Amino acid sequence: MPSPVLRVRWLGRVAYSEALALQESIFQNGSDNRMLLLEHPHVFTYGPSADLVNNLRCDPAEVGADFVAVNRGGDITYHGPGQLVGYPLLSLPPKVAGGDGPADSVAFVHSVEQMIIDSLCEIGLQDVGTMPKYPGVWVNPQGSNPRKICAIGVRVSRRRTMHGFALNVSTDLDYMREHIVPCGISEYPVTSLQAEGVEIALKDVVDIVSRQAAKLWGGAQLERQDVAWKDSPLDLSAFSRGEGPGQPVRMMGRLARAGVEGGVDISARKPDWIRPRVQHGPEVLSLKKTLRDASLVTVCEQAGCPNLSECWSSGTATFMVLGERCTRACGFCLIDTQKPLDADQHEPKRVAQAVRQMGLSYAVLTMVARDDLADGGMDHVARCVREIRAVDPRISVETLISDVRGTDALQILINERPDVMNHNVETVPRLQRAVRPSAGYARSLSVLARSKRADLITKSGLIVGMGETDDEVVGTLADLAAVGVDIVTIGQYLRPTTNHLPVARWVEPRLFEMYKEVGEAFGIGHVESSPLTRSSYHAKESAQHAIDMAVPVSIGVK
Repeated sequence: MPSPVLRVRWLGRVAYSEALALQESIFQNGSDNRMLLLEHPHVFTYGPSADLVNNLRCDPAEVGADFVAVNRGGDITYHGPGQLVGYPLLSLPPKVAGGDGPADSVAFVHSVEQMIIDSLCEIGLQDVGTMPKYPGVWVNPQGSNPRKICAIGVRVSRRRTMHGFALNVSTDLDYMREHIVPCGISEYPVTSLQAEGVEIALKDVVDIVSRQAAKLWGGAQLERQDVAWKDSPLDLSAFSRGEGPGQPVRMMGRLARAGVEGGVDISARKPDWIRPRVQHGPEVLSLKKTLRDASLVTVCEQAGCPNLSECWSSGTATFMVLGERCTRACGFCLIDTQKPLDADQHEPKRVAQAVRQMGLSYAVLTMVARDDLADGGMDHVARCVREIRAVDPRISVETLISDVRGTDALQILINERPDVMNHNVETVPRLQRAVRPSAGYARSLSVLARSKRADLITKSGLIVGMGETDDEVVGTLADLAAVGVDIVTIGQYLRPTTNHLPVARWVEPRLFEMYKEVGEAFGIGHVESSPLTRSSYHAKESAQHAIDMAVPVSIGVK
């Protein structure tokens, strides 16, 4: 049975395609009740029964809007800045109490309408309600001048819901007045809170809608996490270009706005449980020589991983491809952020040869972010996978990748079908902008969702000790489980230099054990959680365990 709590996530401004991938994965894999709240960049969407001949009045590209077909009820509609979009992803009861039949879809639509009506009444907008012939919420519905303030279009299947509502707060109404016939309704105009004389910040609307939704679908129990709200009301995006670890003042300002101040002095003695005991025997030294001869770099060495000896001795290593310079500057990472060099076209073959010489049964390929490349480096990583498999098809390959800016280039690597697709969310929603300003929580979840929808073993990771709370970690684990992630790694953050984010706390081993228990109770196949855990720690064993939970296929013994 799903938990009665309603999990609400404010995700910022998210591309429609990314939000759709996230929705679809939660719709397929999730069982709890949750609601995604966000804004979209300008986009027109339309359902299968939309009358585009009569209701589309422009070329979407010419007005700066995307154009996306979706599987939902309703005609063409618009989403854009200043509009609060909500996607309730719920498990509904059967229409007949005590039975196992379908849900009452009509009753669900009415419940969405009522939630919006209650929210608008709390905001202070009067004379709002519904019109019998038209779904949605209207101002002056029974009067002489009805005008639509909230569109509603949902999908219900197997008693799970997706899609939802679009409430106009300070929306540019010209997109609906001039470029489309919104929802196919030509006889009545659209409106917004702003047009009705109600000036209210979008964040305040989110607060009210979240409370009202929790009353209706969560038994008044609300578990909410927000990505950072931008200072400027004109841009509430979850994403921004990073200034880099060379700008500690800006990073600290972002942390402070996220509610994190102070931290552990970099010179303070570390607790015993995170002081690694590294032993490099002859075998490890031999492998190091193999790497030097092939001019290859492993993250194991680059990041000074405390688990290097253990992993290399067990037949696992992590290779960093596409160079040693990253186009992003995350607040926790020591990787060089100078302008990247051209990709080495011979690297895939050299990686494959090194994997063979090292006698590895499980290779992890990670990468710097390469936003300078049209495909984000996906073809290069895919070539590395192919070359390793050409050397020995029994070797399993895990790919730890960037978010590829949310583009369709991800499909290049999906088509190569690595044994494990790994992409780290890194931290909880509240700290995303401070920790990795060039990425975003929704975008990372959508990358994982697309990988899972392709039936790949999917993996992600968290670093703790940067200012998050335990409840936020639990909520993030619930999100990863909802999109179907199979493996999660959780480890303690260690500050590389004084120009990086400070350590906010040393997380005790008992809490790592709790994270593991909670994550696996949510349905994640395997959670590797300890102070010294890194993304590739026990990678082969984790993958095998996650697969054993699903199908009897062996990793590394094909």
